[in-house]
Amino acid sequence: MSSIAEQAREITGGVDTRKDTHTAAAVDSAGRLLGAEQFEATAAGYRRLLAWLRSFGAVVLVGVEGTGAYGAGLARYLREQDVSVVEIDRPDRKARRWQGKSDPVDAEAAARAALAQRRTGIPKHRDGQVEALRSLRVARRSAVSQRADVSRQMKTLIITAPEELRAAVRNMGDRQLIATCSAWRPNAERAGEPTVAARLALRTLARRYQRLTEEIDELDGIIAPLVAEIAPALLALNGVGADVAGQLLVTAGENPERLRSEAAFAMLCAVAPLPASSGRNHRHRLNRGGDRGANAALYRIVLCRLRWDDRTKQYMQRRTKEGLSKKEIIRCLKRFIAREIYQLLTTTRSTTTKQLTTAA
Repeated sequence: MSSIAEQAREITGGVDTRKDTHTAAAVDSAGRLLGAEQFEATAAGYRRLLAWLRSFGAVVLVGVEGTGAYGAGLARYLREQDVSVVEIDRPDRKARRWQGKSDPVDAEAAARAALAQRRTGIPKHRDGQVEALRSLRVARRSAVSQRADVSRQMKTLIITAPEELRAAVRNMGDRQLIATCSAWRPNAERAGEPTVAARLALRTLARRYQRLTEEIDELDGIIAPLVAEIAPALLALNGVGADVAGQLLVTAGENPERLRSEAAFAMLCAVAPLPASSGRNHRHRLNRGGDRGANAALYRIVLCRLRWDDRTKQYMQRRTKEGLSKKEIIRCLKRFIAREIYQLLTTTRSTTTKQLTTAA
């Protein structure tokens, strides 16, 4: 009888993820803690973790911390095993002050949060084209950041370079400066001289800049066709290029239906104003949270439309007459565009997913 009862018992799991180990806890439908155990963060460890949870009963839900980081592999495995997974937000600070901090305690807190559906969300799927796009964008963003650093370093060197060298290159544009410095042939045997050393340094940085540019161009050649394959309708929107579309796709994830509404997507992109009312004062304040990359992508769309789209220009003129500043109007436009992007992503991506499922 006890084994039959255990098989019928519904179990909710919670997992505190680390780089090398995952700590799991199991609670029943009444919230009673059934046990906690640590497992290796490997494929074999994932199998043992799920088997351990199932030893208590039928696993109905597992709450995992960090499904986009250390918990990505476990979340992917659980989804492959048809186990419902939810993302657990960071532990409540007040509860942590009372209970202390340890992996078993955090795992139990994750299980209880999943059971109560508190501070939970549906994690992104990490096994599709959008995940491949995210990886490529990580490499591209790194190259762009490094190239900008190289450019700043070159200009800083020129400021402090000997006057003869400084006068020769100080008024050059970026392209001319890179081409000129990369073609220099200073004598390395005279590297002890400040002018020669500065030329060597500038040549090295200029050639690094060129190599990074080649990397960026190569990645752009891979990313653009991939974005066009994933969401051609998104690229067709006014002001949306491959870079902006890629950022918005990565923000929404492989499964944009996980976002409950367009308001949730707007909050994710930090374009939903936050209420800041008190007493008789009713107002909203700027949202400085969310995905800043998505916020910047929406901003670039607004700038393009303000220049090229007649409807956006007319909206700007009308709201300006109403007394709004340019910044306030841009915030309104970002909110409108977020609604448009959400509707397009949820309809086209869900249709594409259904087609792929049917084909398989």
